Amino acid sequence: MRVTRLTFFLDLAPEDHAAATSFWQAATGYDPSSSRGEHDEFASLLPPAGDDHLRLQRLGAGPSRTHLDVHVDDLAAAEAHALSCGATVLRSGAYVSLLSPGGYPFCLVTAPAGAPSRPTTWPDGHRSRAEQLCLDIAPSAYDAECAFWAALTGWPTRYTGGEFTRLRVPEELGTRVLLQRLEQEEGAVRGHLDVATDDRPAEVARLEAVGATVERANDEWTVLRPPAGPVLCVTDRDPETGRSS
Repeated sequence: MRVTRLTFFLDLAPEDHAAATSFWQAATGYDPSSSRGEHDEFASLLPPAGDDHLRLQRLGAGPSRTHLDVHVDDLAAAEAHALSCGATVLRSGAYVSLLSPGGYPFCLVTAPAGAPSRPTTWPDGHRSRAEQLCLDIAPSAYDAECAFWAALTGWPTRYTGGEFTRLRVPEELGTRVLLQRLEQEEGAVRGHLDVATDDRPAEVARLEAVGATVERANDEWTVLRPPAGPVLCVTDRDPETGRSS
């Protein structure tokens, strides 16, 4: 079994769907695809070049959240491997829906590997890209969750200091996964998107102009609340490579 690609889903409560879709279209500069699915509940945000990595799902009921699609070359082998690593299967069929040991939802899917999108260059010249999923993990689940994602994907982890461990996703995939240890127990693992940029003040101001509000900031990132859906962070990282600036 080989992991060939990662895509991020925003799973949106019905009351959040329209506003969140509009916000993320403006935030990324990408146009939404045509709706698909039995109830037209799925759409992708399509970059001008490269393959999509950010997708939207309208839930039957809330709350809004994120989930991760892990693209694999052998679905049956991947399902068996995920079970051996400690995942719980919720649904098995054309795709497999699962929970990590800490309760984070993810899917195993078969789809071809893609060419990563490029950062968006905005009119003032700064660049940004929503290219990282950060998993927010309670302290009691942190070590097991880090071990799970490394075992599932076959990619090692690297402790980067403080509360953070990075899953070493191959750079050519163009998407990244960060695991953050929360200060307190807060239930099941949840996730949020990180936007990398080479000019954080400019990017934060741009996102505020399309409806986000700043919740807090420090020397490395700013937490924003979109008009609907989960929070996001704007980080001081190269939007092409994901490396810290």
